[in-house]
Amino acid sequence: MINRIVKMEFDPEKVPAFRELFNKQQHLIRHFPGCLHLELWEHAASGNTWFTFSQWESEAALEKYRHSELFRETWTATRALFNGKPAAWTVLPAVKL
Repeated sequence: MINRIVKMEFDPEKVPAFRELFNKQQHLIRHFPGCLHLELWEHAASGNTWFTFSQWESEAALEKYRHSELFRETWTATRALFNGKPAAWTVLPAVKL
């Protein structure tokens, strides 16, 4: 299993459009083969910085999603709302010390 965090910064006036888009697409993404979990987080202090946190069965499952029509459609619509460059990380749970 892998975890994916994507940071997105939006034009403040376009945040409602992003929320509407996410609400529309979230169920499709959650049911994409290999997706185990999806959450949307808001940076409370900024109001226009958002993060998605998702869990995938494997890197291959994530890549299959990233090459799908669903991703292309969602990312194209999302990217049009940005006012900053997005950043993404694939992270693993830390080893217990």
